[in-house]
Amino acid sequence: MIPYISALILILLAILGTPLFVVILAVAMLGFHYQGVHLSVIAIEIYRIADTPVLLALPLFTFAGYLLGESRTSQRLVRLTRAFLGWMPGGLAIVAFVACAFFTAFTGASGVTIVALGALLYPALTEAGYRDKFSIGLVTSSGSLGLLLPPSLPLILYGIIAQQMDIGANVAISDLFLAGILPALLMVLMLSLWSLWENRRNPTPFNSFSAKEAAAALREAIWEIPLPVFVLGGIYGGFFAISEAAAVTAMYVIVVEVFIYKEIKLSQLPSIMRESMVMVGGILLILGVALASTNFLIDAEVPMHLFNLIQAHVTNKIVFLILLNILLLILGAILDIFSALVIMIPIILPVAVNYGIDPVHLGIIFLANMQIGYFTPPVGMNLFIASYRFNKSITELYQAAIPFMIVLLIAVLIITYWPALSLVFLQR
Repeated sequence: MIPYISALILILLAILGTPLFVVILAVAMLGFHYQGVHLSVIAIEIYRIADTPVLLALPLFTFAGYLLGESRTSQRLVRLTRAFLGWMPGGLAIVAFVACAFFTAFTGASGVTIVALGALLYPALTEAGYRDKFSIGLVTSSGSLGLLLPPSLPLILYGIIAQQMDIGANVAISDLFLAGILPALLMVLMLSLWSLWENRRNPTPFNSFSAKEAAAALREAIWEIPLPVFVLGGIYGGFFAISEAAAVTAMYVIVVEVFIYKEIKLSQLPSIMRESMVMVGGILLILGVALASTNFLIDAEVPMHLFNLIQAHVTNKIVFLILLNILLLILGAILDIFSALVIMIPIILPVAVNYGIDPVHLGIIFLANMQIGYFTPPVGMNLFIASYRFNKSITELYQAAIPFMIVLLIAVLIITYWPALSLVFLQR
């Protein structure tokens, strides 16, 4: 009876807004206490995550992303993509998708993308003749594009969590980086094609390609274009480990934004560093206690009991994946992506592996659903950020985001039931 009362108290505390790490830590402490395990195991688990070499990539990539968010990178990125793609009929919509995907991949925060790029893209779309409803829906839904592209923080966090679990398969972050590329491109492509179809009867003004403007835009962004090369080329060329690539990226961004573009003053670096590390500190605190909770779940054989329960009613892998997508969409709408990862991956991953799902593929499925959850009614975070940023009612944003959500749902189904799309670059 006492364990059930304790569980009810913890649920009540969570509902009342108790910090997430406190609730997770309390679950772990109570679980180990009732199992007769000494609570020092929690400190051991927290130390184990601190001893993970790849963990260093998390604060470094986060800091680099914050620096890019504080500079005029977003404006240069929009100008560059518009110079090369904006001349096409409907090209401005494609510009928005590409720019948002790239920006979110580095900043790792959907809300930052809406605030930074939305101020540029939303007026440009409406001035170019796109309907207001379409424009606001595009900006809102594009804010989370790029979560599957390296060096996305959620990809790194998923890899760190999966590596701490004994699931009988290696989950390398470099594999996750490769696995997310084609699914992310599929999402951008499908959204672009739908946008072209949606605006076929209202063509936007046609602007011919300008070699002069393209050269000027390229010259302006010349120092930021190599960023993906440091991540992908450095890692897969064998020059850097993940943490080393993160260090080189952070140092390069500091040099470019502070000393070359001079858009960030040296005096601003401490405050930007503090803001980025506050975010990282919150993630690491939740991650540390979550891994302690994971250890308790494994000791109590909770994933195995859950698998047996699900298998008694769901024997088909396809049906399981359908139910998983529904669950993840709901979680994405009510939890931020970092909390969802640390809470659900320890439970879902062992169950999915028992159904024969590749853990790298599962990570892509998980993040693809979370990406949609950001603007899923009624409580998707992007909806409220866009409502505040553009002074629109939340019901307007519901209606504007739904068509984009349907397109991405189709993309998620393709990603889910076509594993080769994610695993084609990997030796599986």
